[in-house]
Amino acid sequence: MPAVSKGDGMRGLAVFISDIRNCKSKEAEIKRINKELANIRSKFKGDKALDGYSKKKYVCKLLFIFLLGHDIDFGHMEAVNLLSSNKYTEKQIGYLFISVLVNSNSELIRLINNAIKNDLSSRNPTFMCLALHCIANVGSREMAEAFAGEIPRILVAGDTMDSVKQSAALCLLRLYKTSPDLVLMGEWTSRVVHLLNDQHMGVVTAAISLITCLSQKNPDEFKTCVSLAVSRLSRIVSSASTDLQDYTYYFVPAPWLSCKLLRLLQCYPPPEDGAVKGRLVECLETILNKAQEPPKSKKVQHSNAKNAILFEAISLIIHYDSEPNLLVRACNQLGQFLQHRETNLRYLALESMCTLASSEFSHEAVKTHIETVINALKTERDVSVRQRAADLLYAMCDRSNAKQIVAEMLSYLETADYSIREEMVLKVAILAEKYAVDYSWYVDTILNLIRIAGDYVSEEVWYRVIQIVINRDDVQGYAAKTVFEALQAPACHENMVKVGGYILGEFGNLIPLISFNLLHSKFHLCSVPTRALLLSAYIKFINLFPETKSTIQEVLRSDSQIRNSDVELQQRAVEYLKLSSIASTDVLATVLEEMPPFPERESSILAKLKKKKGPGAVSVNELEEGKREGGELNGGGERGGDSSAIAASNAKTPTHYVHLFSMSLLNQNPMYEHSLSFSPLRPRLLICWGSARVPLLPPPLPAQAAYWLMFSQRLASMMMAS
Repeated sequence: MPAVSKGDGMRGLAVFISDIRNCKSKEAEIKRINKELANIRSKFKGDKALDGYSKKKYVCKLLFIFLLGHDIDFGHMEAVNLLSSNKYTEKQIGYLFISVLVNSNSELIRLINNAIKNDLSSRNPTFMCLALHCIANVGSREMAEAFAGEIPRILVAGDTMDSVKQSAALCLLRLYKTSPDLVLMGEWTSRVVHLLNDQHMGVVTAAISLITCLSQKNPDEFKTCVSLAVSRLSRIVSSASTDLQDYTYYFVPAPWLSCKLLRLLQCYPPPEDGAVKGRLVECLETILNKAQEPPKSKKVQHSNAKNAILFEAISLIIHYDSEPNLLVRACNQLGQFLQHRETNLRYLALESMCTLASSEFSHEAVKTHIETVINALKTERDVSVRQRAADLLYAMCDRSNAKQIVAEMLSYLETADYSIREEMVLKVAILAEKYAVDYSWYVDTILNLIRIAGDYVSEEVWYRVIQIVINRDDVQGYAAKTVFEALQAPACHENMVKVGGYILGEFGNLIPLISFNLLHSKFHLCSVPTRALLLSAYIKFINLFPETKSTIQEVLRSDSQIRNSDVELQQRAVEYLKLSSIASTDVLATVLEEMPPFPERESSILAKLKKKKGPGAVSVNELEEGKREGGELNGGGERGGDSSAIAASNAKTPTHYVHLFSMSLLNQNPMYEHSLSFSPLRPRLLICWGSARVPLLPPPLPAQAAYWLMFSQRLASMMMAS
């Protein structure tokens, strides 16, 4: 770059900046700026032509004023005129002004493009670099259309200087990111790839950024870069710091280029060529070996550069997932960082180990650090590190340690930060379901989850436990007994009341105690949807415990229910009261029989966790694999066989409703007919008692249609027969 002479100091600009800095108030600054703008405007409009130095000085002042936050609406043409100057400083200021102030839709773009073309064809490396920098800074589609074909030619030309090649590679990268459809490499592909063999390290560093971006979009077109990248990486890794003296950073040779090479290799699968693959494995082993060596400097820059290469190498090892020895060594190396005094290293180690835990080769090695990770979950000050520790526990969990990890996560949940509690709840629920051999443990875990963090237990979680309990005969009695004991607590969360109401309404007969009074004591504390669920549980109690019929009818007959301001509660109270009063014992037993088993489906809890896209989230395939290893995902045991014959309730909401959703005596209660509202969540079955009318079924949810049609026909025939 040419030296700046004394005459280019622009004393007038220095004085103006000094005046601005000496202003005592905002008003004084604005006054001084307005005065200067008026002076510059008069100079540009004057009859006397300005020389290049004056234009440069005034354009610089406009640029400074713009950077102070003031609008500039003139001076653009003078800046464009500076581009035709043969002086470096004047051309530099012209390009700087254009890069900062000229809009991509400006009418001056054509003039600017012409000036840029002249500089690119001048073969003056300084002017070419200025032009390329301007193209990259503006990066408009018009510039991409004008220069996308010219820049690759400059990049691969044999007579182009190294500094220009660097600028051309980065300029082409910028245009490709803004207008990828206009940057077509075509015939230049192989020559661009071979820039990885360039002797100038700066050219290689710039070129690899371009090649990496191009490879991500067109991997097959640039797959020849793999062998060249491995060769270049091998030369860097095996070299001493003195061999690359100009590119050595605190005793680490070319750390930025090494990281970019490792990142480029992550765009491709392991090399098929045995020699190339062996050389790459050797490079990765060397990087892992150097990580064990004593540091050559105590400066933080040395450790940062060294660790940057190490973590990129580990990312490549994880990406390949084909070298068991390297995966275990990477895990052991990361394990050493788990207790490092530097917080960032602990965070990165936990994050990388989350990915390692999903590999069959390194999963057991990751599990050896379980105590360290649990300790990090309990003692780390940084919430982000604690969250990564929770993610790692989730990722390393399997059947051998599931109970320990779930217990630790439940313990941590009591004091966890509010920002991560919901995700923690989802992960505990998924692990408890996935690795539950004994479903009584699963029920205990979910109820503890509701007790500890009830506010963060979403509907998907308690829906899921209901599905599993209904689908498994062997756990229904235990679940009824456990929720009955949980409801005896003086204060229990509303989600616990929902689970208790549903399970006791279905399986309360499996325990010797009558639970109506206990449930009803929670009624007045609950929201409307929960009260509606409890009313459905009450009507089922009449079938399970006939001795409670009069008590429940009194509750349903009370003004607080039958005249409730909420139409849903009022409707249920009226319907259930009539049902319990007029139906015979056999009809009542048929109407209020147990819910059918739910069909197998993907866990809605897992679907919700996947939306968060956290690093610890598992895929559906992993969860299905856990299902095959042992235990049914949704608890489908011996009862699940006939679920295909009878479609169960909505896939999203296993809401607790009796099989007969609505029985209204239209001719006996005309006022009630007008207050009836059909909920889209539950199909209604309207039956006119003692008549031959066909049961009316409004369109139900698709999965329920077959069941409700069959049921309505069956119930109608029973009533007509009686």
